[in-house]
Amino acid sequence: MVKIRLKRMGTTKRPFYRLVVADSRSPRDGRFIEALGYYDPLPQPASVKIDADRVREWLRRGARPSDSARDLLVAQGILAGNPKRERGSVGLGAAAALDETPAEVKPVAAVPKKEPVVAEPEPVAVAVAVEAEPVADAAVVETAAVSEDA
Repeated sequence: MVKIRLKRMGTTKRPFYRLVVADSRSPRDGRFIEALGYYDPLPQPASVKIDADRVREWLRRGARPSDSARDLLVAQGILAGNPKRERGSVGLGAAAALDETPAEVKPVAAVPKKEPVVAEPEPVAVAVAVEAEPVADAAVVETAAVSEDA
């Protein structure tokens, strides 16, 4: 599978990234097919340059962007964002992402509270104790059985 991902370059504690198209089996900083742009997070604001036409062409061919590459492409307006997945803004830094406030917040209209629906209980069968008829003595029952046979 072909991936669009970031290849880390630069020195220790001075990162610099290239946006590349690479086989998913190749190492992160290893062989790649084509370089599509770069991302330098150190300057404020971050420096980003991406060839949007080449990215779209690779996406049409079936290349899948990694999570960080997708965030970068969404921030540049090349890809549409996923509203379910909210992550920090790429290139703004953590402090700027925290300081963001929504442009216009609309108050939520009061929703009338509905009364809970209570199901009526089903009728329950009540057991009624019935007294049994008194049983005749066993001797009387035996004599009655004998007299019927005769």
